[in-house]
Amino acid sequence: MHSRSTSVALAAAVAAAVCLAATAADAKCERFSYLVNDYGKDGPTRDAKNLLDKHIVKWAAEKGIKNYTVSTKTVKCELFLNFVVFDEHTCTATAQVCWGEGIPVSPATPPSAKPAPAAKKPPAAKKAQVPG
Repeated sequence: MHSRSTSVALAAAVAAAVCLAATAADAKCERFSYLVNDYGKDGPTRDAKNLLDKHIVKWAAEKGIKNYTVSTKTVKCELFLNFVVFDEHTCTATAQVCWGEGIPVSPATPPSAKPAPAAKKPPAAKKAQVPG
């Protein structure tokens, strides 16, 4: 799907720009964004948030940052293509990440890293009894 490869390329460019801007002498907060282009609106909104979370976790691990806070994520979507039977949106999720002195001392856990509730096991099928 062409739109997925476009979103990956754009997201990589945004991530590279954010990482290059962060140095040890900078302030202890950084704003991150992740852009996704895909069909519909709900999918790219959800994907942009999830990919932003994953990028922040990876960035923090690479920088050796164990304790950080992530602000509420905002998502802005713009209509990219509008056809009668489908549409395509470009959605950008943005959040601010802060670390260092004065940050609450609790390890950050992105929503995607929290354990999922246990799924109920479906009832077992019963063997059919065939006369004879």
